[in-house]
Amino acid sequence: MPVEMPTQAPSPLFSPLLPEHLIILRSGRWFHALPPALSQQLTQLARVQQLAPGEAVFRRGDAPGGLYAVLRGTLCIASASASAMEGSGTRGALLTLLESPAWFGELSLFEPAAHSHEVYALGPSSVLQVPLEPLLQWLEQHPQYWRPLALLVTLKLRQALNTLEDQSVLAAPQRLARRLVTLAEDYGLRLDSTQSRRMLHLSQEQLARMLALSRQTTNQILQELQQRGVIRLYRGKLEILDLPRLRESGLGAPPPAC
Repeated sequence: MPVEMPTQAPSPLFSPLLPEHLIILRSGRWFHALPPALSQQLTQLARVQQLAPGEAVFRRGDAPGGLYAVLRGTLCIASASASAMEGSGTRGALLTLLESPAWFGELSLFEPAAHSHEVYALGPSSVLQVPLEPLLQWLEQHPQYWRPLALLVTLKLRQALNTLEDQSVLAAPQRLARRLVTLAEDYGLRLDSTQSRRMLHLSQEQLARMLALSRQTTNQILQELQQRGVIRLYRGKLEILDLPRLRESGLGAPPPAC
């Protein structure tokens, strides 16, 4: 599937947060556990932006804009724009995919530096934004609510450390299986841990970039999983048929030491 190119968008048009958006937010473990005063303030400040395929929420080097959450669709966090990759002939790193009810952008609350990565929509998407300045002003008056926001940062740090460990000690088939399980379970962000995504809208090229594998290696591993009846491959997506067996596939022994 062709890589969606982040597009230069006009000033975003925002709409109010709706009751159905609150249902989505409350399905997430982090938002559900927030103190009522903080969750109420976030929703009062929030506004919703509709994104077309390839449209960026922010780009590398942009000034921080606040705290964000995915309400609909799929977003990509990447190290470089698709246009830059095509111009250089290289494959940029696709770090992860985000779907509802994932939050992102929290680092800008603690360090007002320019964004080091870019986030853009892979398909039609809706994103909640809590503008930075009003939120910081409220937190200055209510410092007791910084801790839940710090917990959001620690959740992301734990995910990053787990990914680094997998990259260091696991063979490619185990890493791929684990990443599919993680995506299916929304990185453990959902309140209902028994729910998982059966269909992952993820191309083989995107999965290869996430795992720093070649397209050929990724295809070979996926074809083997399909032959075993664990997944079913489609154009630009895959279906998980047997999540427990996929999880077992990620538990293999690490490769021998060099």
